[in-house]
Amino acid sequence: MNADQKPARASAAAEPIVSLKNIDIRYGNFHAIKNVSLDVYRGEVVAMVGPSGAGKSTLLRAINMLETPVSGTLKVGNFSFTLDHELSQKELLLLRRSTGMVFQQFNLFPHMTVEKNISLPQMRVLGRSKEEADKVTARLLERVQLADKAKSYPARLSGGQQQRIAIARALALDPQVMLFDEPTSALDPELGLEVLAVMRELANDGMTMIVVTHEIAFAAEVADRVIVMADGEIIEQGTPEEVIRNPRLPRTQKFFRAILDRH
Repeated sequence: MNADQKPARASAAAEPIVSLKNIDIRYGNFHAIKNVSLDVYRGEVVAMVGPSGAGKSTLLRAINMLETPVSGTLKVGNFSFTLDHELSQKELLLLRRSTGMVFQQFNLFPHMTVEKNISLPQMRVLGRSKEEADKVTARLLERVQLADKAKSYPARLSGGQQQRIAIARALALDPQVMLFDEPTSALDPELGLEVLAVMRELANDGMTMIVVTHEIAFAAEVADRVIVMADGEIIEQGTPEEVIRNPRLPRTQKFFRAILDRH
């Protein structure tokens, strides 16, 4: 399915499931994120692209407070937070239970089996019994086509398999939105395709996703909206057709031209 055939999954008339308003992030004198606002709607797939150091990962990590804004407001699902104070542990728990995060590195526990890596967070965070958690784990391992690896340890898996396990672990907590921070950047291209296939299926199933990626072909095919960041700001956004194929700003044109020249 190409971008022109992709069904509309989100309605702009709906209430956003993620809303960032006037987000500012500073590290000393360095202004990493400059008064950024962004709404993401239920079922929407948003790809964030741009040059290295643009602030993409920083903005993504602010959604579940792995990076701390100095000001602004954040809404995820039914929870809204003003970010001019340190969030309480209860507020952080509510926020992080609503978001599933997949990182560049897989962050699996090496001393635990695949099954335990996915089941244990469900038991600790959601209070599921071991039997219930293991049932969810088995279902998700089928979904990422790794049912035969339940008793394996992470060191016995390829990087692509480990990243698919990390996706299953995030999904097991029933998040309202999935956040992906360059999920294929640590993988060889062939292994990256395995991960992108799982993400493509999630998108087709209606999962709300915000993806920081350098995989422009994937963004063109799967994203409902592409956001280009530079110097801590959103400089252009729109459909893949508008932004990738017909960028409006010279800065965006230069960015995509450099990518095409490299390939």
